[in-house]
Amino acid sequence: MITVVIPALNESEHIAAVVALAKRSRNVRQVIVVDDGSVDGTPELARAAGAKVITGKMLGKGGSMEDGMEAASENIIAYLDGDLHGLCEDLVDRLCAPLLNGEADFVKAKFSRAAGRVTVLTAKPLLQIFFPEIADFAQPLGGIMAARKEVLQSLSFEADYGVDLGLLIDASEAGWKLAEVDIGHLEHESQTLERLGDMAKQVVRTLLLRADKLGKLSGSRLSEVEEVERLAQSELSTVLGSLGRVRRLALFDMDGTLVRGRFVTALAQNTGRSRELWKWLDNHSVTDAERSWQIAQVFKGVPKDVFEQTARELPLVNGAMETIVTLRKLGFSVGIVSDSFRIATEIVRRRVYADFSVSNIVRFANGAASGEVEQCPIWSAPEPGMGCLEHDGCKGNAVRHLTDRLGIRRKYVVAVGDSRNDICMFGQAGLAVAFEPKGNGVRDAAPHVISGDMRALIPLVTGCEGKMKIRPSLVTMAQLACAGYCANLVRTSVFGG
Repeated sequence: MITVVIPALNESEHIAAVVALAKRSRNVRQVIVVDDGSVDGTPELARAAGAKVITGKMLGKGGSMEDGMEAASENIIAYLDGDLHGLCEDLVDRLCAPLLNGEADFVKAKFSRAAGRVTVLTAKPLLQIFFPEIADFAQPLGGIMAARKEVLQSLSFEADYGVDLGLLIDASEAGWKLAEVDIGHLEHESQTLERLGDMAKQVVRTLLLRADKLGKLSGSRLSEVEEVERLAQSELSTVLGSLGRVRRLALFDMDGTLVRGRFVTALAQNTGRSRELWKWLDNHSVTDAERSWQIAQVFKGVPKDVFEQTARELPLVNGAMETIVTLRKLGFSVGIVSDSFRIATEIVRRRVYADFSVSNIVRFANGAASGEVEQCPIWSAPEPGMGCLEHDGCKGNAVRHLTDRLGIRRKYVVAVGDSRNDICMFGQAGLAVAFEPKGNGVRDAAPHVISGDMRALIPLVTGCEGKMKIRPSLVTMAQLACAGYCANLVRTSVFGG
């Protein structure tokens, strides 16, 4: 009933186990390993495990998949990767069930995994633009799939890493019944950055060629591709993945802390929209998310280059760049945590030589603001019931996300800000500093206050170098400002370390 095809190149560590798993299914009549020129004994190990081994006629994964399909004796073909481990015992039966039951013609596996950056950053956003009908497939690039042989014979096999996506697109466009089956969590061998780069290029080429063939390429859609690339670069995992190992973290607010004034105020002045902005700027009668959306609406239609130029012209606080460079020399990773727009925080980040920024993402279409904004995902609570009780979008939540993702203790965090929006961030830091605080509440929330020149921060940091600890007095006022959240903070940070 089922032929399992396993394309393989130097997979000696796992190939025998993958073959053995396939053979344990009562529905599997044949297991074929298509060797792509292995030099580590993969063919011999596969044969010893009970597989039929053939040599691919053409170098590349797609060619091997097609060769396996042609050699298959059964009418249902399931594809597995040769580097898989941690597989569930009923994987093949679960994957092929919709085919055996007549419910589908083509099945993709849905699974969780640790990697998958090409899928998240490249394939899925482009599918949303050009092929939205299949954009919800969790693993469009996954090599674990099954289909009727007659279906595969009607499709075109790409020679390289674009093959899996190409088959999915072609099956959808041909009108075959598609299905997705959850097979749990899988482990793949990690790929090098160079190999991931090649994979991304091949996937993009495959998708765009099919979009072109179907008449889906246009100027407006190509501008959306540019926006996809910009949004991909803002993914938190992409941002943090470039940092390497982080031992200490310094977090700065942007408006009023690294730059004089506020970005949106300057943008409104430059575009004649100050009156519209004023209605929403400090309007606390609405939620943080609603306020961010309304402010984004104020700037709908403003060209992207006006946003960028405004951010370039913002005056820096005295000593901002020198302070951040010094902190980096002291071993800190430095980030900007702002409720402004990322298009501005990224420009300021580059101007002061910080490592990363996290902020809200304003969307653009055809070179102008669309009026839509995505609230920074790390403003939300890390876990239900564990977030700020006062704010729906909180910088304290952001610090918790960052320290959890980077694997550092919060006592090694420095937080610098100037306004009430920074109080919760202060409460999550080992060293909290108010720079020219706007109001007594902000002043009282941090044990240290500086003004005039940001370089006054350095003695505070170096005085704590190697022994930064949270002091109970540090969180007292933050508790008043953010009661439930900071009460939990005291339990987890002060007493728990």
